Amino acid sequence: MRAAWYDRQGPAREVLQVGELPDPSPGAGEVRVRVSVSGIHVGDLGKRQGWWGSTMSFPRVVPHGDGAGVIDAVGPGVDPARVGERVWVFLAQSYRPFGTAAEYTVVPAGHAVTLPDEVPYEQAAGLGIPGITAHRAIFGDGPVTGQRVLVTGALGAVGRAALAVARRGGATVIATVRKPEQIEPALAAGAHHAVDSAGGDLVARILDVTGGEPVDRVAELAFDVNLATNLEILRYGGVVAAYATGEAEPRIPFWPLGFKNITVRFLSNDDFPEPANQAAAADLTAALVAGDLRYPIAARLPLAEIAQAHELVERASAGGRVVVDVDGSTGRP
Repeated sequence: MRAAWYDRQGPAREVLQVGELPDPSPGAGEVRVRVSVSGIHVGDLGKRQGWWGSTMSFPRVVPHGDGAGVIDAVGPGVDPARVGERVWVFLAQSYRPFGTAAEYTVVPAGHAVTLPDEVPYEQAAGLGIPGITAHRAIFGDGPVTGQRVLVTGALGAVGRAALAVARRGGATVIATVRKPEQIEPALAAGAHHAVDSAGGDLVARILDVTGGEPVDRVAELAFDVNLATNLEILRYGGVVAAYATGEAEPRIPFWPLGFKNITVRFLSNDDFPEPANQAAAADLTAALVAGDLRYPIAARLPLAEIAQAHELVERASAGGRVVVDVDGSTGRP
């Protein structure tokens, strides 16, 4: 099979190779997916670059945890009727060496999620890491029906999914964005209210849109930067669900957090409970089908140009998701 891989960590153009590897075969409880589109997330870049102190657990890695395509073979214990099924996959390269940047990937059957015909592959190909992270940030501490939920970085990959699932879950959703011109896109993506951080006095402006009522839950992109704001806007017993931070070892104001009985939930996508993954997969697929979740696709590059695709994601300048075309299809059968 045609595949991309790296045998050592480093810059994309120095370590990524494209060539031929043996076709994989599914084992017990697994399916093989012929990949159409492969998604890229910052976590894939981190594994390749060695960010956060990560090292290579395998001598060779085919990158990317997310993708979409068609099941073409199943292992023992999996219903043969799944052959031919359109799916999106998640955690393909989590504790496994070979992800979706290849013509074929093998995943546990539960990590290949049925994808209805009306959803293009490119919309689902990058859904797993950001979408499941978003779902866990919103629902990791229970239902949000009737609650006020704040989503920071609302137009990012995680943020867009968080807006969609929080709104579908019955919350009043407040988005924060960086610039005034991003307010309308955030509202279009599912927020009931949107506030830009460039406008000053963010606490007062968030509480203004809530009618002075405190926020119940925050899906947090920048734990270190926004902690002081979250302390001000959260109710007693509120939740900060943080999936990223600028400063790796931020100072944490223990007593102010403790006096308000605030829960801080730290999130890392590779290790969510499997029931949470499955609940997220079902809800995210429903959001795609309903049109409540849509990602702008900024670039779609062939597998041969995977290094350029990684560089676009690293620069965060593409203005949308970057995906890799593995088979050159249009994303529909």
